[in-house]
Amino acid sequence: MKKLIQIIGAWYGARKIGGGKCGCIGTIFVFLILYWIFGYVLNYF
Repeated sequence: MKKLIQIIGAWYGARKIGGGKCGCIGTIFVFLILYWIFGYVLNYF
């Protein structure tokens, strides 16, 4: 369940932050950063 929340949160954030402004590579880069951050944060819960 944590992985699903991690993926959905990172996808939503990357879409909001990188959607259209940074291009495809920028969106993927933001997704990877947010995925790592959500994984780090969800380990505390």
